[in-house]
Amino acid sequence: MNRFARIAVFSMFSAALLAGPVFAQGDHHDDHPTYVKHTEWKKGYHMKTEDWGRGVRVDDWKAHHLRQPPSGYEWRTIDGNYVLGSIDTGVISTTLVIK
Repeated sequence: MNRFARIAVFSMFSAALLAGPVFAQGDHHDDHPTYVKHTEWKKGYHMKTEDWGRGVRVDDWKAHHLRQPPSGYEWRTIDGNYVLGSIDTGVISTTLVIK
């Protein structure tokens, strides 16, 4: 192997070793958020406004294998839970764990 080829191989090998940890530390976006058990979130429970407000509305409920929300209700993901609640009052109809 000539000198130029050895330098090229050594450079590529060194770059790969040094770059490895950088790529491994990229953004970590989980498909499933961290689950937090909320024993109080049961049917009929009036969810706190701040809890309901930090939830993300689930518009594609079919893709998540959820039933269609009745009129005036919507699905939200909060702390690793699917929560079906009243849009106006935040009263819970159903809670499911995201898996």
